[in-house]
Amino acid sequence: MMELKQIEKSFSAGEVSEQVLKGVTLTIESGKLTALTGVSGSGKSTLLSIAAGLQSTTSGSVLFDGRDLTSLDQEELRALRAGSFGFVFQSSHLVPFLTAAEQLELMLKTSGRKLSKKAAAAEISRVLTRVGMEHRRNAYPDTMSGGEKQRIAIARALIHQPKIVFADEPTASLDSKRSHDIMKLLKDITTDTGTAVLMVTHDEEMLGYADRVVEMRDGLIG
Repeated sequence: MMELKQIEKSFSAGEVSEQVLKGVTLTIESGKLTALTGVSGSGKSTLLSIAAGLQSTTSGSVLFDGRDLTSLDQEELRALRAGSFGFVFQSSHLVPFLTAAEQLELMLKTSGRKLSKKAAAAEISRVLTRVGMEHRRNAYPDTMSGGEKQRIAIARALIHQPKIVFADEPTASLDSKRSHDIMKLLKDITTDTGTAVLMVTHDEEMLGYADRVVEMRDGLIG
């Protein structure tokens, strides 16, 4: 699905340079949930951002579908992210003036996936049902619980049928029960659809849902 090869990343501030990633190699497999864990500052969120095409590398390559993300320009990266990647973050980042169904409709339009109005409506209903939120299709974010918002965020990440979902601390703002609900949903998605999930988490309790746990330490895989 995706292969990261010898990824290095340094940040500079004036004459001071800090190397955050020190030659990380990682393969992300279809239909698998891979969890990145480690203490703050270990480089896991930076690695996820690079894999998702949100940050550049200092050196190394990110291979996906026969293309090296490090060789693409910003417009090519934007199109790749919109069409092939899904994103779920600690905060749901829902548009406050759009209903649940409208959130997904907007994502369909920006992804470039071409569907008739009838087909789009059917797909939105299917995905909302998949995340257990069809009954809230006309609800606005300010009427939703934290867990409901994250379910809509996951639905939004899935509506254009991405090949990989990148999840950065998706349960950090939720209580234990809702965290387990969200993790079970992400795990079921990998099993049922073959979508890969790359997730960053500090919560050791959530690691049991992962097919592979990758511990990072000081910019390297431990």
